[in-house]
Amino acid sequence: MINNDLKDAMRAKDKRKLEALRAIKSALLLAKTGKDVADGEIPESVELKLLQKLVKQRKESALLYREQNRPELAEEEEYQSAIIEKYLPEQMSEEEITEVVKTIIQQTGASSMKDMGRVMGMASKQLSGKADNKLISTIVKGLLG
Repeated sequence: MINNDLKDAMRAKDKRKLEALRAIKSALLLAKTGKDVADGEIPESVELKLLQKLVKQRKESALLYREQNRPELAEEEEYQSAIIEKYLPEQMSEEEITEVVKTIIQQTGASSMKDMGRVMGMASKQLSGKADNKLISTIVKGLLG
């Protein structure tokens, strides 16, 4: 899918989109040589984490550029972030995440902050690619705290 979009961006001479897609392809090619990959196939979970990392890096860079009064650089990072996000599953709402976390808390019998690690482990696995771990953590703390 990314290869087709890459070709389309080349044909359209869309340099901004091309740059974002090349960053994705480069990261995926690099991941193919990693320890989590067998037979040259990247597991979906590894791919999702990689794409989330790329989005997070760009959002953090955009924030820094805005703080340094460099809006043109921030806009470029935000644009690339939006392109990369298209390859991620749709993000869940805070309410949906809260419901999943409540279910996990009931299943595990968690009752205090001591159980946070166990709840976070299950929630991170279940919501992988669909929710930001920082948001999941905040919700878990709110429910257990």
